[in-house]
Amino acid sequence: IHGPSNPLMMESSEEPAGVAKLLAAQRVVRRWLDYTVVWIRTRWVLLALTLVAYTVRVFMKKGFYVVTYGLGIYLLNLIINFLSPAIDPDTEGGLPTTESGEYRPFTRKLPEFKFWVSALRAVVACFIMTFFEVFDLPVFWPILLAYFFILLILTMKDRVKHMIKHKYVPFTFGKQTYGDLTKMKPPAGGQPRAKEDK
Repeated sequence: IHGPSNPLMMESSEEPAGVAKLLAAQRVVRRWLDYTVVWIRTRWVLLALTLVAYTVRVFMKKGFYVVTYGLGIYLLNLIINFLSPAIDPDTEGGLPTTESGEYRPFTRKLPEFKFWVSALRAVVACFIMTFFEVFDLPVFWPILLAYFFILLILTMKDRVKHMIKHKYVPFTFGKQTYGDLTKMKPPAGGQPRAKEDK
């Protein structure tokens, strides 16, 4: 009865080595991504440089136009979600239209950080795909380029009409801020004074 036990019958609380390593790698990547949350300009410069490197690679290889088209469509989809409100006013009520109601800030369907992460992953994945000739499909690229610009114009036109119809702006420039009013200034002595009892 002390023979080898059936591995299917054994209850193991440990994960397989491959899964454990994958989870550990995901935790490391997540930790490094969390460090970048506050570095907004640096993150976007990194994305721009990665996109430039990808563009140079495609230009030098003179191929991978289908991959580039797919990347363009994916980035366009991310942009549309970034510019869209989280709650669609056409289906689930409306955005505030008067100033007398409670102030609700514009909440995006796709937050800025998730937009950046998704875009960077897509560009890096497409960059890696350019090292494999199987993804270099023969295609007449001017048709793809024209079709992409038609989609870009139509979707942006639709998004601008939606913004005008519901009177919202998904950007923060030009909006009133209260930066100086919200900062606490210590008294002249440097130490906050306690309230005097009367």
